[in-house]
This record gives sequence, C-alpha cells and structure tokens, in this order.
Amino acid sequence: MNIRPPRRSLSQSVVFWMFRFATYFVLACATYIFLDIGIKGAGTVFTTKPPFVNLEFLSRAPETLYVFNYQGAKQTIGDRDFREWRKTHEIDDSEVTSVAYSAGGIWPCIVGTALLVLGSMVLALFIGISSAIYLSEYSRNGRIVRIVRVAILNLAGVPSIVFGLFGFGLFVIFFGWNVSLLAGWFTLGLMVLPAIITASEESLRAVPQGLREGSLALGATQWQTIRKNVLPYALPGILTSSILGISRVAGETAPIMFTAAYATRDTMPWSVSRFSDF
Repeated sequence: MNIRPPRRSLSQSVVFWMFRFATYFVLACATYIFLDIGIKGAGTVFTTKPPFVNLEFLSRAPETLYVFNYQGAKQTIGDRDFREWRKTHEIDDSEVTSVAYSAGGIWPCIVGTALLVLGSMVLALFIGISSAIYLSEYSRNGRIVRIVRVAILNLAGVPSIVFGLFGFGLFVIFFGWNVSLLAGWFTLGLMVLPAIITASEESLRAVPQGLREGSLALGATQWQTIRKNVLPYALPGILTSSILGISRVAGETAPIMFTAAYATRDTMPWSVSRFSDF
C-alpha cells in the first residue's frame, strides 16, 4: 500500500518562501558589503607593479591630507610632503584645505590592534580559564556559586559602551593609567571574560565524570586529574571561546575610544615616556 506524503498547505509554502527570500536577501546584502569594501580598497592596497602590494600604505603612519590649487592645478599632498613642498613654494594658508588622517598609511593601526588583541586575550584567557576550573572542579553548587554564575551570565549581556565607561573611570582616571594600551587591555579583557568563563565551564562539564574518577582511583591528585585528564578533552571548547573573544575584541570600538585610542597620535605604542602610557 503506497502512502502519499501530505501536500503542503498554502500557508506553509508562503512561510517557506518568505524564509528563503529573507535568507537570500541577507546573503545579497553581505555580498554587496564585502564586494564594495574589496573593490574600493583594492585600488589602495594593491598595485599593478611588483610586488603588487602598496607597501608604503601598509608601513607608514597616517597623515593629514592637504588639498589646494596651485597654478591652476589641484594638488593633494600628505603632511610630511607638504612641509617639504612649502620650503620651496609659497601659498596662502586660506586656500589650503586639510582632512585629518586621509593620507599616509595604516601601520600604527595594525600594530595597535594586534597588541590590543594579544594583551587582552592573555589576561582574559588566564583569568577566565582559571575561574572556569574553579567553578567546575573545586566549588560546591551552593547559593553563592549560583549567584556568581547568574552574575557572569548577566555581564555577558552588558553593552560594550558600559564596559568602556567603566574602564575609563577605573583604569584611566582612578588608577591614573591615562589613555593607553594597558587600560585597553584590562577593559577589553573584562568585557570578554563572561563569555570565556561560560564556554570554558561548559566544556569542562562535558568531560565524562568517569575520567576523573578513574584518575583519582589510581592515586592522582585533583590538580593532576584536571591537568592530565580534563583539560585536554575540554581544549576544543576552550579554543572556541577564545576565538569568539578575539573576534569581539578586534571588532570593538566604544571601549577602545574611551581607554586606548589617540585621535592625534601617529607614533608607535612603545614610543612613550612612562610605562603607564604604553
């Protein structure tokens, strides 16, 4: 006896195609954005001559762009070249228009982003994994521990602008670290800490209890059991949390603007006179 599958109703078909068109629309928007960035940026990053990469753009500091008319021709010169040009040419300052950070390169931006991600993730992973090990392996499921877990989950939903204001008030003003990489490290590290703790604790809890009991039965200490039998199996989940943390740290703007960004500075982060200004 052949049983025919039931036909889709009209409402089911309409909902199905609505979801499909919504998915296609999101993919089309994402494709347009990436293509727009790639096409417009390719003319700056890549060149038609070997080595086919604009090394000057990737290795220079950003500069102010000066736009002016000289002898009937429009000139666009960076800050350093403009200073040298003015030594041999005369021009009225009222005829010169300047645009901040529209010339030069992005080398300090690349270095600053890499240092921010590296420093904040070192702090966040060390504190986050240590906290997850304590909550999963050492603590008892009492009232205080449950309150701590709820607080961690609530912190994961706090907007980044709140962490930026908190870091500005605590690290920049109260501790006197000024706007520096050091303040940015601690602010961004605290921001991704809840996600790392939660994901790492879930990974540790997913390890079978029999591995712990077998290790303890053979005479291993609890720390040896955690280090040899639990952490290796929980490592994939911990790495996943670290990747998510890196992506959030590298893409944040508000906390960096309050704690680590200089609007008028084009030198390297280590070109400072005090350690707290790093």
